[in-house]
Amino acid sequence: MNQQSDEKTREMVRAQYAAMARSGSGCCGGSCGCSQDTQEHTLKLGYEADDVVVAADAAASSLGCGNPQVIASLGQGETVLDLGSGAGFDCLLASRQVGPTGRVIGVDMTAEMLETARENARKANCANVEFRSGEIERLPVEDASIDVILSNCVVNLSPDKRAVFTEAYRVLRPGGRLAISDVVAIKPLPESVTQDTAAFCGCVGGAALVQDIEAVLKECGFETVSVKLTEESAELIDSWFPGSGFADYVRSAEITAVKPE
Repeated sequence: MNQQSDEKTREMVRAQYAAMARSGSGCCGGSCGCSQDTQEHTLKLGYEADDVVVAADAAASSLGCGNPQVIASLGQGETVLDLGSGAGFDCLLASRQVGPTGRVIGVDMTAEMLETARENARKANCANVEFRSGEIERLPVEDASIDVILSNCVVNLSPDKRAVFTEAYRVLRPGGRLAISDVVAIKPLPESVTQDTAAFCGCVGGAALVQDIEAVLKECGFETVSVKLTEESAELIDSWFPGSGFADYVRSAEITAVKPE
């Protein structure tokens, strides 16, 4: 994509997710056919019932395709960055894991989501969480300042994934790690899907091929790169767009990598 089309894509996504923030929708993409109960959907992604209770307001507007908390193995005192933090659900959960000596930063480009997230953090009394306005291709974060980067079903929405991973590498400390849940393509997507606005905003149309993600991460300098498919996610994809057949092309995956020491 060129710069003009990239910005057009971002504006399309921003408008979609701003509408979701205003409506309190907890469905990936907003224009999909998902009508599941929020708690049921969150539990299916691998979260615990206690997670939903602790961060109930954020969970009600949570958007995701997995649970990066499971693969992150967060520890006390760590500094965590959430790419595309949305309503703040994963940030609030990470806050508990890193404790009062740790720090959590959420970055989102949608003003309405940032407002919602800040209110959710206030209600949950999470003093070690902050939310910053910014794009994940140009992070408002200092070099080598982050221990762990989380993201839940957001990288697929970026028109420049190489920039996302380049920025992730920049802000991670040596030895820092990625723990990302995202939608990936298992075979090339037809143009009818990549050019479909609902499919793109619904976390499907912008999915990159597994081998492309692995290659870009390695080119950026990451080691121990892994893109592990969640095969049971085909049912999840079908629930987003019933009858679409999108599950023939995409799966959710656990993407992990480490910045060398």
